[in-house]
Amino acid sequence: MLRRPFVFLFLILGLPGISSTYAEEIRIPIGQQSQESSIAVPRSGMKKAEVEKRFGMPLEQTAPVGSPPISRWVYADFVVYFEYDHVIRSVKTFKRSDSEPQ
Repeated sequence: MLRRPFVFLFLILGLPGISSTYAEEIRIPIGQQSQESSIAVPRSGMKKAEVEKRFGMPLEQTAPVGSPPISRWVYADFVVYFEYDHVIRSVKTFKRSDSEPQ
């Protein structure tokens, strides 16, 4: 019975390296998605034909994957994700500036 109060005391006060918790804060610069924030991208709901008419042929197209089928079109400044024939998301391509560390 004498051991229980000591165990309880260690749990309450903590022992460095055993029950104490240490955390290190790491800061990662987010940066900007693009040098030009005014780049127009396809909006949600647009059809593939509308995207192609307004933005031209993509540099790359991927085949649909999964259920529902998701495909993507890659342009120089952004990537467009489609579900079936409709845009579900457009994401600007990150371009590292010369002043950012690698």
